[in-house]
Amino acid sequence: MTKAVVPAFSGIAVVEVIEDVFRGEDPPLAPVDPGVPLRRAAFRGLMSAYPVGEVRNLPYGTPFSRVLADLRPRVVPVEEDSLWLAADPARAEAIKRSGAHSLIVAPLALRGQALGVVSFYRHGAEDPFEEEDLALTSDVCAHAALCIENARRYMRERTIAATVKRRLLPQRPATPSTVEVSHLHLPARGGGGAWFDVIELAGARTALVLGDVAGLGVATATTMGQLRMVIQSLAALDLEPDELMARLSDTAARLAAERAALPVGDPLHREPLTAGCLIAVYDSVEHRCTIVRAGLPEPYVVFPDGSSTTLSVPAGPVLAGTDQAPFPATTVDVPAGSTLAVGNEDVLLASAHLRSLLDQGAARPLDELCDALAYAMRDRYETEKLVLLARAKALPAEQVLTLRLPAGPEAAPRARAAARRQLATWKIDEDSTFTTELIVSELVGNAVRYGAPPLRLRLILDGMLTCEVSDAVSSAPHLKHARTIDETGRGLFIVATVAENWGTHYDAQGKTVWAQQLIGAA
Repeated sequence: MTKAVVPAFSGIAVVEVIEDVFRGEDPPLAPVDPGVPLRRAAFRGLMSAYPVGEVRNLPYGTPFSRVLADLRPRVVPVEEDSLWLAADPARAEAIKRSGAHSLIVAPLALRGQALGVVSFYRHGAEDPFEEEDLALTSDVCAHAALCIENARRYMRERTIAATVKRRLLPQRPATPSTVEVSHLHLPARGGGGAWFDVIELAGARTALVLGDVAGLGVATATTMGQLRMVIQSLAALDLEPDELMARLSDTAARLAAERAALPVGDPLHREPLTAGCLIAVYDSVEHRCTIVRAGLPEPYVVFPDGSSTTLSVPAGPVLAGTDQAPFPATTVDVPAGSTLAVGNEDVLLASAHLRSLLDQGAARPLDELCDALAYAMRDRYETEKLVLLARAKALPAEQVLTLRLPAGPEAAPRARAAARRQLATWKIDEDSTFTTELIVSELVGNAVRYGAPPLRLRLILDGMLTCEVSDAVSSAPHLKHARTIDETGRGLFIVATVAENWGTHYDAQGKTVWAQQLIGAA
């Protein structure tokens, strides 16, 4: 604004905006309270009484306070004996030194709300302002007020979007014992929809999730929150990563359909919903990672010996897209000490310098490695960047018991005996041991009765005690409430009663039924 009017219209121009408006708050209605703070937002001319950016209270008894009281522009002669000059000595001194002799003070106002005030000065040989100049002044200030109001609304929406996103992101990401996790988040100026999650699963497994919803603003942040809640709920069902991604895509498609059904006048109707996601499930017992991705770049892994590679994970379609192709999962060996890096953009793969930092940081703490990546990407804030780093740990062999079982009725007593011996080695108390034997007996009995060989028992001690029984049949177990006269059908009901949690997960070899319990020391 000041560039447009100086020197074509006036020799000096000053723009002062109410501080609350500058911070995105609603403009006050006129008359504005005396003493309201104003920020000097712009200046052009010979000299300024105050530096641009300084905040000071509006002096009372001046043309500036009068304009903010009645929102009426006015021509003000500048004379040495003008009473209002005494209310602002610094401004009076600057006016005197510049030789200003004529002043127009006009409000920045919109719909009766005051946003600020603009001062136009003429000095030296310039002609004094006349009443006819007020019309042009009002038009210029009205346009400037509309621009400021649009910027204020954008800032407010951006602040709300950032707040919503911050609340929807994990406040305290899980810290599983079998994987070390750190993340780097570089927000863009306009916000974004990138998110991550670290979800602990039964059997010393951890799900690493990174997603990105295209777009900016509140709608993007809320969509991100919806998808994150869906994947949290689905993860509790212990689905395979490809099945988990397929169901997440179904949910995203429904959200996209709801958006498309909005009235044509709704701005969100014109914004198609697209999102990408990557899910990696790390098994610290098998030292394997199963990965599926939808639209996001391939992950990068640095092995303990310093070698590194980009993991070749087939790309599935973007979430909520028109492509109905499946989401293929890839299982890779990930030795303990390996560092897995996933990002919402291909910045890791496109930059040899960033890959070199990852290669050289194979033994560095992940937080330090995130800092190093942030320093290297300091000039890349045009879009939101999210990088999730995970370093695999091995569950100690002495914390795992694996036992192959026969397919006959002798399987249950053999499994109970092995469990009793192992729990004694782990110094587990008698009550917990009794509960574990009961769980083992029921799960193994169900596997013998309804499953097929090979059968396997696995006990995992990792904070909680997990009992797993695997067989080659993929049919789902069914929890029944047996009647009093029934002789069978109570197995899973008993397990569900005595365990903290139980469930089933599937793989190419069949299924695994698991139960977790809290344990006490002997």
